Amino acid sequence: MNLIQDIVAQAAALTAIRRDIHAHPELCFEEHRTADLVARKLAEWGVDEVHRGVGRTGVVGLLHGRDGGASGRRIGLRADMDALPMQEINTFAHASQTPGKMHACGHDGHTTMLLATAQHLARHRDFDGTVVLLFQPAEELGGGAQVMIDDGLFQRFPVEAVFGMHNWPGMAVGQIALSPGPIMASTNEFKITIHGRGCHGAMPHLGVDPVPIACQLVLALQTIVSRNTKPIDAAVLSVTMIYAGEATNVAPDHCEIQGTVRTFRTDVLDLIEARMKEVAEHTCAAHQARCDFRFTRNYPATVNEPTATAFARQALADVVGPANLIAQEPTMGAEDFSYMLQARPGAYFFIGNGDGLHREGGHGEGPCVLHNTSYDFNDELLPLGASAFAQLVRRWLAQPAQA
Repeated sequence: MNLIQDIVAQAAALTAIRRDIHAHPELCFEEHRTADLVARKLAEWGVDEVHRGVGRTGVVGLLHGRDGGASGRRIGLRADMDALPMQEINTFAHASQTPGKMHACGHDGHTTMLLATAQHLARHRDFDGTVVLLFQPAEELGGGAQVMIDDGLFQRFPVEAVFGMHNWPGMAVGQIALSPGPIMASTNEFKITIHGRGCHGAMPHLGVDPVPIACQLVLALQTIVSRNTKPIDAAVLSVTMIYAGEATNVAPDHCEIQGTVRTFRTDVLDLIEARMKEVAEHTCAAHQARCDFRFTRNYPATVNEPTATAFARQALADVVGPANLIAQEPTMGAEDFSYMLQARPGAYFFIGNGDGLHREGGHGEGPCVLHNTSYDFNDELLPLGASAFAQLVRRWLAQPAQA
């Protein structure tokens, strides 16, 4: 790997920052301590402008190159800052000090990698133009990327392109995955309330029991993906929650079904939503019940723009070598960086977090996978991620301006 030695020399200090953030996790739009740390470090390292409160708790730094930004060229780099509402079971020294909150997705590492990039580029400034450093709140639950955009992010801090990365457990350290097109799915949720007529459990003929209707509906919904969508169009429809009843001898008045739908394409999502509503309403009607159908579209699919992706592949190959730049297998997980990619060209890539053997004594018995109570970010990635970001900056600002 072709790591920047100036960044490698800061590895111990970067690890300390990352572990401090890990020990003090904050949920969406509560990232006050983390934002304070980010803003303080950016100012300490000479970043030209530091803006607080963008998208409520977001931080934006402007770092000008040797031309003072006179060229007008700008590239955006994004890291997320929020944690998850989970109880960490790790007991190592930097484990969460806040019950019920945990950095189980590596945002502590993402933030630190972007901080390291800022420190290095501020020290050298061997580029013309401006780097826009985007420290985003509320990726997990609040759609912080869209909140920042709604707060005038790209009007106040325009960029030609924007790039982000996410650690990926199970992928070897030293590997980066990047491909054009859809790489993460849209996330959507549904709630179907079946209204029957409650009765004594021993006299079901006197009521309309919503529970067996719900059981039939769960099975019927599975036919939408298997029989209505094209086999080559990836989609997931999962019923994940069913609520009904309060007593064993009472057929309840109503039953709730909730779950998630994931797709890569809007037209496929349109089809699934329409068919779900039809299937729900007609299944209930066939059993003399009625339903309320609610479908909520959350994050859109994350789609890498082809030209920006081709550029990023060349730049990142300079860091990890062509053999370690692999194809990005799309995942049905979701990411609100998708909003930024709808607003500006860019790309989102995965950086290998390894197999979990980096965890120190005191980690939980679970695997080191995302959103797991035993997860911990691999600090070996810090110089690699920062080197990758820095290379993107230098290569992007050195090329001719995009038309």
